[in-house]
Amino acid sequence: MEVIGDLLKMMLPAALVIYAMYLTVKSILSKDLEKSWLDNKIERTRIVLPLQLQAHERISLFLERISLHNLLVRLSDGKMNAKAFQQMLVMEIREEFQHNYSQQVYIGEDTWKLVRQTVEETIALINTSAEKIGSDAHSIDLAREVFAELDRRNGDLVQKALSALKAEVRELF
Repeated sequence: MEVIGDLLKMMLPAALVIYAMYLTVKSILSKDLEKSWLDNKIERTRIVLPLQLQAHERISLFLERISLHNLLVRLSDGKMNAKAFQQMLVMEIREEFQHNYSQQVYIGEDTWKLVRQTVEETIALINTSAEKIGSDAHSIDLAREVFAELDRRNGDLVQKALSALKAEVRELF
């Protein structure tokens, strides 16, 4: 019995020392892992943040380029008929959109949906305006009808998407 008592007197302090070492090592490893995770996150942010900002800049430029005010002024040609002008406008919007399609990776899902909706509504507005004026009209007539339709809708399609884009950029900081 005395042997068991002596054995317990030696084992209990040794077990306490081993347990204390276990807690110390666990704490050190946990802090090291947390520091490593934080360093990785900082490095990812250092790499990804500029790409996100660049994507937001590109989509902002894209939205400005497809803004009907800018698009009609940039592409207007008084010699063109309305049908050809309609096709050119729609083609320009689609090409610009396809050119910037990969930017969706760095933009929030809701904002990207809003950008896509803006593209679709802009094309629909152009097509609706073209249907109203008929096929024998000139490009200037289509431009007038597009501006009139914009006034009837009481707002620029692009501004809502730009506002969401700007709000998302503010969240990055």
